[in-house]
Amino acid sequence: MKPAALRARLNKGLRQLGPGLITGAADDDPSGIATYSQAGAQFGFSLLWTVVFTLPLMAAIQVISARIGHVTRKGLAANIRDAFPRSVLLLTVGLLVVANTLNISADIAAMAEALRLLIGGSTHLYAAGFGVVSLLLQVFLPYRTYVRGLKWLTLALLAYVAVVFTVRLDWWAVLRELVLPRLNLSNEALLMVVALFGTTISPYLFFWQAAQEMEDTRDGPPHSRASVRRHLRRIRLDTLIGMGFSNLIAFFVILSTAATLHAAGITSIQTSAQAAEALRPLAGDFTFLLFSLGIIGTGLLAVPVLAGSAGYAVAEAAGWSGTLSARLDKGEGRAFYGVISAATVGGVVLCFTPMDPVRELFWAAVLNGVIAVPIMAVMMLLASRRQTMGEHVIGRRLRWLGWLATLAMSATVVATLATF
Repeated sequence: MKPAALRARLNKGLRQLGPGLITGAADDDPSGIATYSQAGAQFGFSLLWTVVFTLPLMAAIQVISARIGHVTRKGLAANIRDAFPRSVLLLTVGLLVVANTLNISADIAAMAEALRLLIGGSTHLYAAGFGVVSLLLQVFLPYRTYVRGLKWLTLALLAYVAVVFTVRLDWWAVLRELVLPRLNLSNEALLMVVALFGTTISPYLFFWQAAQEMEDTRDGPPHSRASVRRHLRRIRLDTLIGMGFSNLIAFFVILSTAATLHAAGITSIQTSAQAAEALRPLAGDFTFLLFSLGIIGTGLLAVPVLAGSAGYAVAEAAGWSGTLSARLDKGEGRAFYGVISAATVGGVVLCFTPMDPVRELFWAAVLNGVIAVPIMAVMMLLASRRQTMGEHVIGRRLRWLGWLATLAMSATVVATLATF
């Protein structure tokens, strides 16, 4: 194939990637990196199986959320408002906003600490700066430009792939844990599994991807059967690549911290920045630099997604116009951007309180795992409902995988509560 034809095909393929890729990359936020680091440091390779197990479940549930957004041209909250009692809507959106604000705070605190480790200075000043930058980009940058920027930020995650190649690994031990994992049923292990599941299959990802599919079709022509089928194929490819990329990075983070920190007897890692600092004497300055830059890059990607998904959910629940295409200078989307501002500022403010960032980070992941269960159940009912999806209700394979994902999350949460 000629170079020009190869470039054209590559560009066409890259244009197919969008909401799924960004959503998958945003899943590996600094809070997620910290949770994966904790898993690797505390339990070594023994929890690597969770990343493999959750991949098909995560991909299925994200395809379903994207499908709902594309077919209905409405976000999840708007569909929940139309199909369920108001109490279900308020509970769903309320829990999402609380979890997202905690996540934003933990992410910004981790970014600020990572930057302090790199160049010194004040973490509070850096936290405020990251919050302001994130907010300004969402409010004033045109939507298409903003999304292109988010796509490029996904490359920051490759830092964690590079980290693995800077440390020595026993690949036979890794393979052994993947094929025959040691199941640990202690309270600490089960709580970590809930946190890993909650980090991997997070409610804000459902709302964000559905909203982005809605944005991409907002001003398009009316749906035809052929166009919907064509876009559903694109959604499936985009989401599979995005979720595969997300879980691959999670796999590499657990792998690198297990091979270094756990092997050296360092089993208590509390933040992603602490993981980076602990890696320095064990794996060298270059590994430390890669890990720290990855924290900042993923945070710049994830914080807007967290705040944006809260904005979409609240705006749809209240019946406001909510879109990142709105122009604030023309008086558009004030309430929508107000929610995004409140979530971002709230996250920054929490960085200045005496709240323990470790507990905040870990319990945000656990809370995500708990609230994901009812939201996933609601999504499955929506996706199977002909009044909502018309002829594009989900097929048997997606239905089985989606309910299996919901059941897996439910079982993990119940098992953890039973051990208290």
